[in-house]
Amino acid sequence: MNLSTYFETTAGMGVLATADADGIVDAAVYARPHVVDNDTVAFIMGNRRSYANLTSNPHAAYLYKADGLGYTGIRLSLTTHRVETDRDAIESMRRKKRGVAPGYGEESTKYLVYFQIDEIRPLVGDK
Repeated sequence: MNLSTYFETTAGMGVLATADADGIVDAAVYARPHVVDNDTVAFIMGNRRSYANLTSNPHAAYLYKADGLGYTGIRLSLTTHRVETDRDAIESMRRKKRGVAPGYGEESTKYLVYFQIDEIRPLVGDK
């Protein structure tokens, strides 16, 4: 599967799930990932719960529900690969400049978190 083409051509909604060191799970709505290559995706993250969880547990799951009827989409099993804090690198990854949610302004801390893709599965069922 070509993830870059998939995310560029498939509208939908994504959810990133993380867990802390004690296994307490969190889920948050996230935009589609930045596809770096066939094995790597990245997300721009704020200094919030999802990022905090990744500092103690590098594993995450991303669920992408494609728009339309039925349950089509994909699930990615992920492991944190590296974290970038350089503001220029983060800004270069942004797809668009737009307004931001309260508490998530330009002055807030941002991270560019790179993930290794461990597995790709359909939204429903298994391979």
